[in-house]
Amino acid sequence: MTTHRIRVGIDVGGTFTDAVAVDATSLRLLGQVKVPTSHHHEDGVAHGIVQALDRLLTEVGRAPADVAFLAHGTTQATNALLEGDVATVGLIGIGTGPAALLTRRLASLGRLDLAPGKRLPLAYAHVADPDDPDAVRSAVGHLTAAGAQVLVATEPFAVDRPEGEKAVLDAARPTGLPMTAAHEITSLYGLHKRTRTAVVNAAILPRMLATADLVDASITKAGVTAPLMVMRCDGGVMSLDEMRRRPLLTVLSGPAAGVAGALMQERISEGVFLETGGTSTDISVVRRGKVAVRHATMLGKTSYLSALDVRTVGVGGGSMVRMAAGRVTAVGPRSAHIAGLPYACFADLDDLRDATLDTVEPLPGDPADHVVLDAAGGRYALTLTCAANALGRVPEGDFARCDPEVARAALAPLAAALGVDVPTAAARVLDAGVARVKAVVDGLVREYRLDPDTAVLVGGGGGAAAVTPHLAAVSGLTGRIARHSEVISPIGVALALVREQIERIVPGATQEQILAVRGEAERAVVAQGASPEGVEVEVTVDPQTSTVRAVATGATELRTQDRAHSADDGERLAAAAASLGTDAARVEILAGTPAHTVYGTEVRRRLRSARHPVRVVDADGVVRLHSPDARVEATTVAAAPELLARLVREATSYGDGGVRAPALRLLLGSRIADLSGVLDPQPLLALARSEMRDRAADEPVVAVVEVRS
Repeated sequence: MTTHRIRVGIDVGGTFTDAVAVDATSLRLLGQVKVPTSHHHEDGVAHGIVQALDRLLTEVGRAPADVAFLAHGTTQATNALLEGDVATVGLIGIGTGPAALLTRRLASLGRLDLAPGKRLPLAYAHVADPDDPDAVRSAVGHLTAAGAQVLVATEPFAVDRPEGEKAVLDAARPTGLPMTAAHEITSLYGLHKRTRTAVVNAAILPRMLATADLVDASITKAGVTAPLMVMRCDGGVMSLDEMRRRPLLTVLSGPAAGVAGALMQERISEGVFLETGGTSTDISVVRRGKVAVRHATMLGKTSYLSALDVRTVGVGGGSMVRMAAGRVTAVGPRSAHIAGLPYACFADLDDLRDATLDTVEPLPGDPADHVVLDAAGGRYALTLTCAANALGRVPEGDFARCDPEVARAALAPLAAALGVDVPTAAARVLDAGVARVKAVVDGLVREYRLDPDTAVLVGGGGGAAAVTPHLAAVSGLTGRIARHSEVISPIGVALALVREQIERIVPGATQEQILAVRGEAERAVVAQGASPEGVEVEVTVDPQTSTVRAVATGATELRTQDRAHSADDGERLAAAAASLGTDAARVEILAGTPAHTVYGTEVRRRLRSARHPVRVVDADGVVRLHSPDARVEATTVAAAPELLARLVREATSYGDGGVRAPALRLLLGSRIADLSGVLDPQPLLALARSEMRDRAADEPVVAVVEVRS
C-alpha cells in the first residue's frame, strides 16, 4: 500500500542538487528531480534545496504537510576545507605548570595546510585559571583583535573534568561569537588530536551555522513541519541542532549517502558497495549488515571523526582510454567531463562517420596518450562507458545505456589500431579500467575478512554499469547494479536512520559504566527525534585501548514496510541456502521470531569437529546475519537470563589474551541486538538484560552464540 506521507532526501552536489520522494510506508521511490546547485545565490545552497523540494512536491502531487521526514546531504563542509574557505579560530588553552606547556604547543595547529597556499587561520591565547572571568575576557579580547570569528576552549583531561572548558565558554559568551569546547566534540583522550578535531570543527562552524539557519527558515517558510535532518559522514542523519553543534560530522558525508541507500534499499548484508560517477569510484564495505567506519584522516592528520571507510579510485564512467605502443595502457584518471569532450558512444552514427583515432593531451600538463575520435560530428572521447556498452555490460533502462551499435562503431577505430575485433578491444579497455578498482576491492575483502562465497558487489551512481558488471565478471564475485542507481545518494538520505556514536576511554570499565555509555547513546538519538521503540544500540568494548563505544540508530517514526510482497517460506529458505552455499534440502529452520527466521546446516570436516554455520533471514528474504559456526537457542524474555548465563559460561574461552566471552546476538521482536563487541562475560550479560527490559515475559527471544576463533 502507499500513503500520502513521504520521506524526502536531498543530495547537494558540486554541480547538481538531486531530490527524491519515497513513500513513507512502502519505501517505494515516487519521484526524482535535479536542479543546479545554487552556490552563487544570495541564499547559497539553501535556495537550490527549496527549489528542488518545490519541484519534487509538484511532480509527486504532494503538499508540504505530507512530508514526514526531510533530510539533506551536503558537500559544503568538505568543500570549505578543500578550498580553504574557513573562519579564523580563536583557541584558548587552559592550565598551569605542565598543563600550560601542553596547551601552549597547540598554537602550532595554525600551521595545518588546507588548500594550496592556504593554512588554517588560528590565533592562540592562554588562561591559567578558567574561573577568573577577567583573565578569560582579556584572552578573548586578544583573540578578537587578532580576527577570531569562532572560539575553542581546551584543557588537558577535560573529558574527565570539563568544568574548566565550560567556565571559559560561559565567561566568553557575551561576545556572541560561536564557540565550542574540545570535550564536546569527542570524549577520547589525546589532547592534541582532540583539540585538532575541535579546531577544524570550529573553522567551518560560522559558515555552516549560516547555511543551517537559511535552510531551516526556507523549509519552514515552504510549509514543511517535519524536522530537518542532515547527513552524517558515518551513514546516519542528525538533527539540525546537532549539526549546528558539530558541523564536522558532515565532512566526508557524500559517499555515506550512497552506502546508506544501498543498505536500506538493496539490503546488503555482506559485500562491497561501489558508487561510480563520471570521474571516480568510491568503494566501501558492508559487513554483517553494517557499514565499515573508522577514524577519518583530515588535512593529512588522523582525527577523532568517525567516518565511512571509503577508498576512492580515479576511475569512472567518463574516464578516458589511454594507449601507447599499440596497446591500452590505462583508463583515467582524466575524465571526458573535465576534458570538455562528449562521450563517443552518445553520438549519432552519422556523427561518427569517417572517424579517425588520435591521442591528445586533454588539459595542459596531462600525458599526451588520451584517445579521442575526430569524426564528422567533431571530437569525442573514448570512455569506459563506451566500452561497457560495446561489450553489452550496460543493462536496458540504465542511466548509462546507449545504442550498442553506436558504441561498437565508436570502438572500431581503437580495435583497428590494436589489431583485434571490437569485443576484444572493449574487453581490454574494461580490463584496464577495472584493474585498479579490483585491486582495492581485493584488499578490502582481505582486510575485513569477507567471505568471497557470500560477499556481493553492488554498484551505484550514474556510472555504475561501467565498472560493477565487468568487475563481477573478472573477480568471480556476485554483482548487481542497485535499483535507481543514478539517485542512490538522495535515496540514502531519504531512508537514513538517526545515528549517534558515544566513545569513552574507561580503563577496566564496569558493567555499570558500559551500560551508562549505552544509555547515553540511546538518549542522544531519541533527543534528535528517533522513536524510542525502534532504537538499536551496538556496544563495543576494546580492552587494548580501554575504549567503550556505543552506536545507536533509530528511525524518526516507526516505519513498517508493506508486507504484501514479503518473501514466502520457500524464498527465505532459498536465500539462506544460497548464502550457506548448500542445497536447500540440507538446510533446516533452527528458530524464529515474527520478524526473522534462523536457518542452519552442518559442515563435516575430516579430523576436525563439524561446523554449524547459521543465517538469519528477515521477512523480505534478506540475509541479515552470517555466522560461520554458532549455537542457536530459542527461549522467552523471562527464561532468557538463566539460559544466557549458561550459554555464555559454556562458550567463554580462556587463553593468553585473557577471558573472551562468545559473540552474542539476540533476536528480539523486529530487532537484532548485536552484543558481539563485548568480550567480558559479566558486562555482556548485563547488556543482554538491558535489551530485554520492559518487554513482556512471554515474548520470544532467540540467542545466536558464536564462539570466537
